[in-house]
Amino acid sequence: MAVLVRRLYVVCYDICGDGADKRVRKVYRCMRGFGEHVQFSVFRCVLTDRQLAELEQQIDALIAHDRDQVLVIPLGDADHPGAWSGWTLGVPIGAPERVVRIIG
Repeated sequence: MAVLVRRLYVVCYDICGDGADKRVRKVYRCMRGFGEHVQFSVFRCVLTDRQLAELEQQIDALIAHDRDQVLVIPLGDADHPGAWSGWTLGVPIGAPERVVRIIG
């Protein structure tokens, strides 16, 4: 049986130009299916390689490639104790929501 490695990512997006409001809403709804909304246009995601590829494919279909940008930052193994460390100034970010998603 293959072991699924879950990695932690920060995904940020900058959507601009004509039709940006509609694309922002679509990207936001898509991202909510993959991660935790931590700040405006910023999500914390725990993803397998397959889930990351699916996220990239879905976002790729939503954005205007000549105006929009989605930044994916890998932070390492999600099951490693240090992967969840980080800090904020001001309002704290709560513990990540642990959700089981079955992709069929």
